[in-house]
Amino acid sequence: MTTSLADHLRSLPDESLAALLQLRPDLVVPVPADVSALATRAQSRVSVARALDALDQFTLLMLDAARLTRDAAEQTTSTDAVLAMATAGPHPPAPTTVRAAVNRLRALFVLYGPESALRVVAGVDEVSPYPAGLGRPAAELDARAAALCADPAKLRRTLLAAPPSARAILDRLAAGPPVGSVPAGALQAPALGAEDDLPPDPTNGGVPTGSPVRWLVDHHLLVPVSGGRAGVTGTVELPREVGLLLRRDSGPLGPLRSSPPPVATAPREPKAADSAGAGQTMEVVRHTEALLEQLAAEPAPVLRSGGLGVRDLRRLARAVGVDEPAAALLLEVAYAGGLIGEVDLSGATTTRHGADQQVLPTAGYEVWRAGTLAQRWEQLARAWLTMTRQAGLVGQRDDRDRPITVLSAEAERAGGPAARRAVLEVLADLEPATGPTPEEVLALLDWRAPRRSRGRETAHREVLAEAATLGVTGLGALTSYGRLLLADVTAADEHGDDPLGLRSDAESGEASTAVRALDALLPAPVDHFLVQADLTVVVPGPPDPALAAELEVVAEHESAGGASVHRVTPASVRRGLDAGYSADDLHALFRRRSRTPVPQGLTYLVDDVARKHGGLRVGSAGGYVRSDDEALLTEVLADRRLEPLALRRLAPTVLSTPYQVGRMLLALRDAGYAPVPEDASGAAVLARPKTRRAPARVPVTTRTLDPLTTPKLAMPRLLGVVEQIRRGDAAARAARRAPAVVRGGVGRTGPAPVPSHSDALAVLQQAVRDRALVWVGYVDAHGATASRLVRPVSIGAGYLRAEDDRTEMLHTFALHRITAAVLED
Repeated sequence: MTTSLADHLRSLPDESLAALLQLRPDLVVPVPADVSALATRAQSRVSVARALDALDQFTLLMLDAARLTRDAAEQTTSTDAVLAMATAGPHPPAPTTVRAAVNRLRALFVLYGPESALRVVAGVDEVSPYPAGLGRPAAELDARAAALCADPAKLRRTLLAAPPSARAILDRLAAGPPVGSVPAGALQAPALGAEDDLPPDPTNGGVPTGSPVRWLVDHHLLVPVSGGRAGVTGTVELPREVGLLLRRDSGPLGPLRSSPPPVATAPREPKAADSAGAGQTMEVVRHTEALLEQLAAEPAPVLRSGGLGVRDLRRLARAVGVDEPAAALLLEVAYAGGLIGEVDLSGATTTRHGADQQVLPTAGYEVWRAGTLAQRWEQLARAWLTMTRQAGLVGQRDDRDRPITVLSAEAERAGGPAARRAVLEVLADLEPATGPTPEEVLALLDWRAPRRSRGRETAHREVLAEAATLGVTGLGALTSYGRLLLADVTAADEHGDDPLGLRSDAESGEASTAVRALDALLPAPVDHFLVQADLTVVVPGPPDPALAAELEVVAEHESAGGASVHRVTPASVRRGLDAGYSADDLHALFRRRSRTPVPQGLTYLVDDVARKHGGLRVGSAGGYVRSDDEALLTEVLADRRLEPLALRRLAPTVLSTPYQVGRMLLALRDAGYAPVPEDASGAAVLARPKTRRAPARVPVTTRTLDPLTTPKLAMPRLLGVVEQIRRGDAAARAARRAPAVVRGGVGRTGPAPVPSHSDALAVLQQAVRDRALVWVGYVDAHGATASRLVRPVSIGAGYLRAEDDRTEMLHTFALHRITAAVLED
């Protein structure tokens, strides 16, 4: 019978080993040298913890049952023993469910061996020291406690005699974990919820002699395991036999649930959930674009410690009309999606935080704006799913009591992607359009992966809130397009088709299934608007990118929603003329885009602004203003609002200033004039204003070394890895068979060792002629001695070239490093 995991793994076929590596991909990072190394890694604390993290509550309890039913001498158990313990409670699970859980544990090689002699890998007891929340056997804790537990009748009488407060402590410890804290200098544990039943005893340092914990210790129902006396805080432990007796009504493993807890919330109409989510996606895209436009207009400085300041976050949130947590979330998502980045004031990229840095939209922002509404939302949602940032931490305090700011390093959390995926997978496994309460989601997470969800309730609640904000969920339920996006991201990670995360559907020119599903729910983009008599422009739906770009130039945005409202003003018309439109171009634009007759007032407004536009020409000489209209120049010269420019008349049609053209243009426009810049030849310079952009950032898809998210290798590649491990195992066994003189040892038997380096060369030359196998001992580059069984091919230029028949590889040895050579028997 095999007794070690390494021996058991060696006895398995290649397909079974490949299946293990597929279930536990961390075992091949890096590829083990041989089967022994694979077994050692599979039993390590870190690898076992990863394997257990993916297991549900019921499977973990079946593992605990296997641990509790192990034979003390052989350290083995059986499937029947696990089944007997699992079905000993008042509500036993189905035997097929128990066997399925045991088979899953065997597939992960947390349990190994035949069904009649199962063994638990060593790392399990290190990762989880208390199986099923039960303490150690009394014999391992205290001799007196062991004597009490050896007498079942006396143990029951002692339990019945326990005071109510002491019995409450026992019941709490019996539910697990079986240890409790003991305050320094006393044997009473307030942390366990017990109250003093008796007044303090002055002769006992103020500690009541009748305290519940003291009574339990004195009667050997609890065992002190550390401290608790002489000013040292310690712990007490409940012996396993006592815990099992206290669980006689619920079963040795406690309450068992072989299926997830039910969800009481009834499913909604799928169309209602999708419509609610789709409406939120429109808001998310609009708010994100507004935030980034605010950053483009007024870049936010980066704090010396990194991130944006509280004032800047508050300013951006107020300008966009969202609360600060929502603004922080959108900024974090935009950064993860490569839409914003950090630059210094000169525009160069930098990695240092300081007063010379600003946050600006990147060049990728322009590409993002050109996409459809669904494509823009998908880029944001995908970035949220994969980013290693926890936006909910913004505004809280770090361990040094400093506020955590948006985009700062303190908001980095490697477990963020796994937490989001776990929550969304819970929603995805429910009936479509089912919106459970947060408490129901937490209960499902606690059953599906109790080790992962422990202590992460706050983070999981944040995920639910963020998913609703981003439109991934609608009315609390996972939307149909959100379900498709989750499946797409999960499939990409599991299959590992794009290990660097560089390829996307957008780059391949194909819309993803999530984009197509969301497109079907959103109103179709419109390419027209309705101009009203008060010069308001109503867009009856989401504008297509071309229309949105035109409206941004020629109209002022007033309100958003299902139908957005804009207004044409003299300033907006002047902005259009400044961008290069002529009056005829503006008239043609409004006629082409409007589904209603263009109001006469709009035509007059455009003509009036165009008639004044360019009446003043601005150039550089320090700066000058010229105009054929002498009266207009006289008015400008006399305008007190322009006194800071220090204008001076050079000629009847020319004014000059010592200031630059940019400042002069801004002052004249603020005063209500419509100047136009010109170049050295006198031609008007009409162009849209340039906006600063941060360097392009490529969104990085996060992949964590985790059983649920680590890319899984395809079976052919896994079989190749298994073959490599087998070869390494064969080489290790062959090295152990090497003659002692080759290994540098003494006392070998068999062929006599060669006495000198020249004799070793003679043996190698003979092996080259005879094509014979020879053991070569050598010193490697690190100074360590090693040996290898090879077939020499040639000797020359100070090197031996030889083939390894097992690996089919050609090796080269420096002759001066060879210490011995012995022909294979």
